[in-house]
Amino acid sequence: MIRFGPSGIPLSCKGRTPRDGIEDVHNLGLNAIELQFVRVNVEERYAHEQEFGKKRREVEGQIIVDVLRQQEPEEPAKKPVKAKPKRKGKGEPDIPTPVPAPTSGPVMRPVANEQAPIEPGDMLRVLHTSVGADYTDLADTGALARNLDVFLTIHAPYYMDLLGGDYVATRSMDAVIYGGVVADALGAKMLVTHLGLYHQPERTEAMKSVLGKLKEIEAAYSARKIRAKLGLETSGKQMVFGQLDEVLQVCDKVKRCQPVLNFAHIHAREKGLLKRQEEFQDVFDRTKEITKTDSFYTQFSGVQHEGGNERRYTPIKKGDLRFEPLAECMLENNFDVTVISSSPLMEHDAMYMKVIYERLSLRQQMKLTRGKAVLAH
Repeated sequence: MIRFGPSGIPLSCKGRTPRDGIEDVHNLGLNAIELQFVRVNVEERYAHEQEFGKKRREVEGQIIVDVLRQQEPEEPAKKPVKAKPKRKGKGEPDIPTPVPAPTSGPVMRPVANEQAPIEPGDMLRVLHTSVGADYTDLADTGALARNLDVFLTIHAPYYMDLLGGDYVATRSMDAVIYGGVVADALGAKMLVTHLGLYHQPERTEAMKSVLGKLKEIEAAYSARKIRAKLGLETSGKQMVFGQLDEVLQVCDKVKRCQPVLNFAHIHAREKGLLKRQEEFQDVFDRTKEITKTDSFYTQFSGVQHEGGNERRYTPIKKGDLRFEPLAECMLENNFDVTVISSSPLMEHDAMYMKVIYERLSLRQQMKLTRGKAVLAH
């Protein structure tokens, strides 16, 4: 099945909530949307009295992503080995055996069990985002998308930098984890994210660092029972981690990760590579070799580029990246593809791509019909 939809709430949509956007997408004859999880503000506060005894997902008007509680520090995995007392010589004082330093007192740690009721003294991490007001709101939004057969994904903030300094990398990882919490509450299939700048002079070091961070995120998703995939978007700039081969290599080693084929970025980074059906076919073939599936998640837009770097997205008709060769490739292979319009014209270009695809599909069917008629005579 081929799906088309915009990256964000349609420009023509009168309402500006995710539910308004989903309904508008459906009314336009589209069947996919990538919601923008762009503002991620986390507030830490102590639990209020009216929240005591409730589970985090039962609190109205709040998206509580963590409950912190005073807990005793974890015991070290191995006890420190005592040093043997040194033999004293004649006239030397006794040298005592070193004593391990005393452990610190209770510390605030996240409560792993999401079903645990909130207690007095707990500290809450509350997520503020335009995607939804609370878990009930998120569940209702996801249910609407499923009822209207609109394929739902969300995009993490665009400033992700997993390879940056400790503070930036930690903030980015938290945003990806909390985005996964929101995706899971929505029932969204995927959280799409960028990975950030290389920073390291050697690409191999950048790869090691990315794999380490993503495996931490994968462990956090598993611990929180998050079902959504983590979509890694190909990048359009030479300084940003995410060349197609790099994304495929990461997805081969971190099983929760899935490639997000941003054709505008691939085209720009490879200096205008995608011109013919065969070049799109090569991208799909290389991706399928890793994912072992005929299902692909893609993004498409016109693009201005220079020297292997994307400068800006453009409407499809304004760029040198044409949709027709991609449509022909999809028809030739009978792929299951979601095509998200990241064009400035959003839903307008999504509908434009759908029209092109349907026109080519009809032309192909007419050729087959004529061929059968000739054979019959």
